[in-house]
Amino acid sequence: MNKNLLSIAIILLAVAIIAVNVWNPQNKETNEESTDLAASESVTATEDVPGVDLSEVQEGKPAPDFELTTLAGETVKLSDYQGKKVILNFWATWCPPCKAEMPHMQNFYEENKDKGVEIVAVNLTDLDNGRSEIESFVKEYGLSFDIPLDEKGTIGTQYQAFTIPTSYVIDSNGIITQKIIGPMDENMMADLTESIQ
Repeated sequence: MNKNLLSIAIILLAVAIIAVNVWNPQNKETNEESTDLAASESVTATEDVPGVDLSEVQEGKPAPDFELTTLAGETVKLSDYQGKKVILNFWATWCPPCKAEMPHMQNFYEENKDKGVEIVAVNLTDLDNGRSEIESFVKEYGLSFDIPLDEKGTIGTQYQAFTIPTSYVIDSNGIITQKIIGPMDENMMADLTESIQ
């Protein structure tokens, strides 16, 4: 009797394995489709950040205003720079491309600050290594442009600075003309700012 039960159990197990293997390839496409759907839904979900409208930060639209405190302790608004061309940059001290870009930004700023061009380099402070590290970085690179501190991370999120450095070129009317992901050099900054009003 035990041999019969064991034989029946083995046969049922073999039938179950065959049924799963025959049924699974048909279901595999459905699983892949649902995985793709879940992935696309997660991308959409990341675009819906509470309190932030990511659709307002686009080329051709006015740059959303914000207010932050600079490393020097002054309160600045992006709208304070209206009437000037602005390179709005998002960076952190630990970011190698940011380190490569900063000397170019400083040189460009020194050459163009009297020509109606500003650099506003927002430090993603909530992702960085502390205020003393930021101060050391600024001193080491001799940075003299404004460095607002995004201590809560809301401005970096609003401006979609998910890869850094991320920069926006804003014309004298406060309109976003270009978004650049990755480091820039002086020639690139000159080309981007010369082509706008």
